[in-house]
Amino acid sequence: MNPRIRDWQGKRVWIIGASTGIGAEVARLLLTKGATVALSARNREQLRHIAQAYPKALALPLDMTDLVSLQTAHTQLLAEWQQLDLVLVVAGAYNEMRADSFNLADANHVLDVNVRGVYQCLEVILPTLLKQGAGGIGIVGSVAGYSGLPKALAYGPSKAAIINLCESLYVDLHPKNIGVYMINPGFVATPMTANNDFDMPALMTAPAAAQALVRGLEQGEFHIHFPKRFTNWLRLARLLPYRGYFYLVHKVTGL
Repeated sequence: MNPRIRDWQGKRVWIIGASTGIGAEVARLLLTKGATVALSARNREQLRHIAQAYPKALALPLDMTDLVSLQTAHTQLLAEWQQLDLVLVVAGAYNEMRADSFNLADANHVLDVNVRGVYQCLEVILPTLLKQGAGGIGIVGSVAGYSGLPKALAYGPSKAAIINLCESLYVDLHPKNIGVYMINPGFVATPMTANNDFDMPALMTAPAAAQALVRGLEQGEFHIHFPKRFTNWLRLARLLPYRGYFYLVHKVTGL
């Protein structure tokens, strides 16, 4: 559904959310494949630590919830590169929440990062991609966005919004020669999931997740999801009638 990426040599990739977890591992992998990569996140020291190990890496700190911060970084990057071949928005916020522990401030924080932050990225990125008439954008959602799950009262809806957003972006941007990649990981061992107090089926390491993500980009997939033995099960479950779906969720999770 997107053009295949057969060679990363010379590709200019901007990763927003590259200080830890999947974003950091994707950055390292693409750098070893020959891409030039700009690494963005709030953690300056971690970005600098990664960038120092690779001559084609550029540390570009920013806060995606701060539009001015994004605009400043975007301006600096275009002055350096003149063009963007691929932007990956990987940064996200995670919070376990159920109805009996609802907290509006925590919910707003998740929405600020996972939804409003992504829209602010689009504010600065889309004009550049449209002007180029080339390039691509990938946004990391989650399998939690497929359908309602326990402990996902804020996180799940924020990722459901990303799924809808990516589908709409594809409709608009594919005819204009701009790639769109909807990336939905399952459970990945990162600092974001380290405090989960429940079993995480088919848990992947961050390097393995990065390999799966990059493989999807190279194959030109629109919907990049992994590990498929888990994500395909969830995709099938969402097709059940609600009575069957809710029974299955309670049966599997015990919640």
